[in-house]
Amino acid sequence: MATILSPSARFSSSTATQRPPQNLPPLKSQHPISSQKPLLATLTATIAATTILTATAPPPSLADPAQAYRLYYGTAASAANYGGYGGNSDKKASAEYVYDVPEGWKERLVSKVEKGTNGTDSEFYNPKKRTEKEYLTFLAGFRQLAPKDVVLNNLALSDVDLQDLISGADSVKSEEKNDDNGQLYYVYEIDGVGKHSLIKVTCAKNKLYAHFVNAPTPEWNKDEETLRHLHESFKTVGSF
Repeated sequence: MATILSPSARFSSSTATQRPPQNLPPLKSQHPISSQKPLLATLTATIAATTILTATAPPPSLADPAQAYRLYYGTAASAANYGGYGGNSDKKASAEYVYDVPEGWKERLVSKVEKGTNGTDSEFYNPKKRTEKEYLTFLAGFRQLAPKDVVLNNLALSDVDLQDLISGADSVKSEEKNDDNGQLYYVYEIDGVGKHSLIKVTCAKNKLYAHFVNAPTPEWNKDEETLRHLHESFKTVGSF
């Protein structure tokens, strides 16, 4: 009986002495794993935040400083001498005024009737939003500009939309400017209900020229830089 129990006792003793070393390796391997989890979580959160900020960033303004323009030559021909759609064959040679037109904008052809009634000589519009446009009107028989408020009121007499814009405007600004040749221009800025308008007026060759740049408020907020460029580009021939 002593011989049978002896191996069993020795086995139990041997097993008991070997357990502590077996539990140590798992404890050592847990430290680097747990220390990496906060770093990994921080990196993941940073990448996610960057992605969200990039995705929600507002789109760039369409008023691109690199916007391309073409120069329009206006003849300000009377209704009697107007050659119909397309006008004169050589507008540059007979031009009385010029202004810039954004590439991609379309020309609206002006009829003889319209030219004779309200003096509209030319008009261009944004095909994506037809109410975003620029156009020019002229009236014969003006040697010099009247006071600024008188000129604006006279323009409104032949333009119902301008009358409505002025009557409901939040603000109407006006000032006088002289170009490098000393020619006098009146410039107006009208901030109306849902619409913005820039007007530039001058007299030359016994005519009064009025250049308009109009846009709904959303387009104005988006394209202000381009629209102001159009406004400033208007000049009569001989003053540029």
